[in-house]
Amino acid sequence: MSCAVRAAAGGSALPRSAAAEGSQQSHEEDDRKVRRREKNRVAAQRSRKKQTQKADKLHEEYESLEQENTSLKREIGKLTDEMKHLSEVLKDHEKICPLLHCTMNFVTIPRPDALTSCLPR
Repeated sequence: MSCAVRAAAGGSALPRSAAAEGSQQSHEEDDRKVRRREKNRVAAQRSRKKQTQKADKLHEEYESLEQENTSLKREIGKLTDEMKHLSEVLKDHEKICPLLHCTMNFVTIPRPDALTSCLPR
């Protein structure tokens, strides 16, 4: 059968071996497309999983930092209260401290005799 007769009979105009090769190439291309799509699908899943893990890690770090921040604010509050208390204690002490009222207060090298001279007898 010639190409013209085959074309008229509803067959391919290509010789039989060329049509078989074209079909085989088409099948190989389809297989390549399927493999490429599958590979791309797996890569996309891997990428989404990695992105989710990164987001989870960032969220955990955020929560940890929030806890640390809360703890530090609590500590600042305690230290501020302690500072206020100690300032009050110091003010009260300054009112009654004989060393602060002593004229020898500005001596750079304290001597035992100078200190005892300021103490009440």
